[in-house]
Amino acid sequence: MNGKIWIPLLLTVSCALFGAMAAAAAPAAQFTNSIGIEFVLIQAGSFMMGSPPNAEERNETPAHRVTISKPFYLGKYEVTQEQWEAVMGNNPSRFKGPKHPVHAVSWNDAQEFIRRLNAMESHSRYRLPTEAEWEYAARAGTTTAYFFGDDSSALSGYAWYFGNSESSSHPVGQKPPNAWGLHDVHGNVFELTQDWFSGTYYANSPETDPKGPSSGAGRVARGGSWSYNAESARSAYREFIMPDSRGGDVGFRLALSPE
Repeated sequence: MNGKIWIPLLLTVSCALFGAMAAAAAPAAQFTNSIGIEFVLIQAGSFMMGSPPNAEERNETPAHRVTISKPFYLGKYEVTQEQWEAVMGNNPSRFKGPKHPVHAVSWNDAQEFIRRLNAMESHSRYRLPTEAEWEYAARAGTTTAYFFGDDSSALSGYAWYFGNSESSSHPVGQKPPNAWGLHDVHGNVFELTQDWFSGTYYANSPETDPKGPSSGAGRVARGGSWSYNAESARSAYREFIMPDSRGGDVGFRLALSPE
C-alpha cells in the first residue's frame, strides 16, 4: 500500500478515537443518584447577577457580570422528605408528605445530610450550590425578574408563594420548570446556599466563580417560599438565615461536582 494513503487514514482513525474518548468523558446531561435525587447538568457560562439599584433591591446591587467556569449538577427538584429520611432517618418537616420538600432544617443540618450522603456513595462531591451558581441556574439564560418574565401577576402559574399556597408547602415538580429543567426555583421553600451573606459583597465580588465572603450575617437563602410574597420569589432576591436556624419554610436543593 502506498505510504501516502496511510497518513489520511491514520488521521481519520485518530480523530474518531479522540471524538469517542471526548464523548465518553463528557458528563451525562441528567442522572439519578442512589436515593432518587434527579440531577440536571448546568453548563458553564456567564450572566448578569443581581439587580439595578432601587430602594427595594438594596441587597442585590450592583448588578455585575459573573462567570461560572465549570459545569456542575443541580437537583431538578428541592430535596424531598423521603430523600431526607433515606439518609437521616427522621423527618423534621411541619407539612408532611414524601414528595414535599424537606423543611424546618438548618444550614448545619443540610451539611450533615451532605456529609452522610457523600459517605454512603464513597465520594465528597455533594454540596450546596454557591449563591452565584444558584442564581445562574435559576435564571437559565434570562435577564428578567423571574425566569418566565417580569410580570408578577403570572407567578401563580410557576410557583407556590403567599398568594396561592394556602399556607403550606406543596409536592415538588407541580409547577413548570425553567428552560434548564429546574422546578420550584421560585417559591415553595427557600433554598439554602453555601455562601455567607453580606449586603456589600457584590461591590467587590470576583467575576469568576465567586464563593461569597468569609463571614457574614448568616447563610444566603434564595428563591422565596410558600409564606413570602411575589417580590421574594425573584431570581435576584436574597435572604439570610443563621446556620443553626430551622425555618418552617426553608429547605435546600443539592449540587454535585462532576467527576
